[in-house]
Amino acid sequence: MKREIIYTQDGSVTIYLPEMKETYHSKFGAVQEAYHVFIKNGLALTKGQPVSILEIGFGTGLNAFITYLETKKAGQQVYYEGIEAYPVPMDEVPLLNYAGQTGAEDEKEVFNLMHYTDWDRETAISDKFILKKRKLLFQDIKEHNKYDLIYFDAFGYHAQPELWDTVIFKAMHTALKTNGILVTYACRTVIKKAMQEAGLTVEKLPGPLGKREMLRAVKL
Repeated sequence: MKREIIYTQDGSVTIYLPEMKETYHSKFGAVQEAYHVFIKNGLALTKGQPVSILEIGFGTGLNAFITYLETKKAGQQVYYEGIEAYPVPMDEVPLLNYAGQTGAEDEKEVFNLMHYTDWDRETAISDKFILKKRKLLFQDIKEHNKYDLIYFDAFGYHAQPELWDTVIFKAMHTALKTNGILVTYACRTVIKKAMQEAGLTVEKLPGPLGKREMLRAVKL
């Protein structure tokens, strides 16, 4: 499948898949979207406490990287699992300008380590940040009561609707601890309904630039 590196409106890059008409991040700004959805409306709610995070769609590594940056400031302990069935090719990694765009050029080697480290094993990115990338289909996630927070960052519903159905969100519900949180950039009615059918309590929130709303769900 053809892949293109394109610039988004905040100057950060993303990957575009023409055949699917899908980008890995918002064209209105990859970095701004990631901070708004996953940090402001997800990670911030953990209030600096030790946190176990599951990312659905490790992709470019942007969400993992900004989580590292934010938790480093707070001295927060993080266990981070990123699920990705189709990893970004290694020759694309040097083209992803997220260290510069986040003002963290001195952490570029951390971003590279996140990509170059082995799959399916734990890696200490720092003394407080443990990363485990798992090469796995989302449908095969079987964890129980393991995560405080889920970043649900799959390709959009128009491209892969099967990744946004009740079966998937039941797996997310099972994987979350009680009072665990799931955040996503998406806000379709069919997605909200699938989350509710899976047993999650769902609310709409203001979306990032270029998107009116997003969803946050809680396992009560």
